[in-house]
Amino acid sequence: MTVIFSKKCEYGLQAVLYLAANMFDDVVRVDVIAQELNIPKEFISKILQSLREHGIIDSKKGKTGGFALAKSPSQIKLIDIVEAIDGLSIFNSCVLGFPNCNPDHPCPVHDKWGKLRTEAYKMLSEETLDKFRDKTLDKIKNL
Repeated sequence: MTVIFSKKCEYGLQAVLYLAANMFDDVVRVDVIAQELNIPKEFISKILQSLREHGIIDSKKGKTGGFALAKSPSQIKLIDIVEAIDGLSIFNSCVLGFPNCNPDHPCPVHDKWGKLRTEAYKMLSEETLDKFRDKTLDKIKNL
């Protein structure tokens, strides 16, 4: 279970990191991605289509079709993937879901969450996919 991201976003991050880590010259079939990451094929297929619509990955149709990154891993930031799938509202809304939570009328965890949220946004905005190649490969091997 995640604190911030939806399951769809988690899977999207995993799939894009997988494509970046394996540095495929050609496309990767959706069933390969699903099997390697242990994600239901139908679910990851919809997520990948959404990421294609946002210009993060490309797809090729047909018998030899599949998915690949639309640009170099050094040009894709983690926040790009989060924004494409979940949007950025989590970085502007109350973690507890209270309406009108703000500095003048904070929720019980407003100040502490605000610091964590700012740090998370900063990390996701600064880090590109190429920085995670080795760690991603190690993690996939241990799934």
